[in-house]
Amino acid sequence: MKKSEVLTDLDVAGVGTDAGAEAFVVKKLPEVTLAFWVMKIAATTLGETAGDLFAQTLKLGYFLTTIALFLLFVVTLVVQLRSRSYNPFFYWTVILSTSMAGTTMSDFMNRDASAKYLSAGATSLGWGPQGLGLGYPTGAAILISILIVIFVV
Repeated sequence: MKKSEVLTDLDVAGVGTDAGAEAFVVKKLPEVTLAFWVMKIAATTLGETAGDLFAQTLKLGYFLTTIALFLLFVVTLVVQLRSRSYNPFFYWTVILSTSMAGTTMSDFMNRDASAKYLSAGATSLGWGPQGLGLGYPTGAAILISILIVIFVV
């Protein structure tokens, strides 16, 4: 942090430590307001739309789209984590890339690769495997299990 930079109570938070001393960390999160939830819903919806745009409309398929959007997520996350303070552009870019990568990974896990799910006349959605065909109950069980493990840890 630059010496001339002034932080307010909204920018820093005291964190208790084992020794009783208080350490300070810079917060990089927005305030949770109505605007936050509107942005979150819009980013999540755009994430689903963008994933399908690449996988289906541009015919990259879910395999390549999952890889590309996961790499985009990693890049945006690294930029956000390296930021010294809250930057709305960096924060919402990570939220958007998370939505795109996450919904595309879910589609790849759940969708069946068979031709019965393709539109009339189509033989494939693009390069690579189109889905693992786990189905929604199995895909949901896997994701719920991952969340439970993370919460427990």
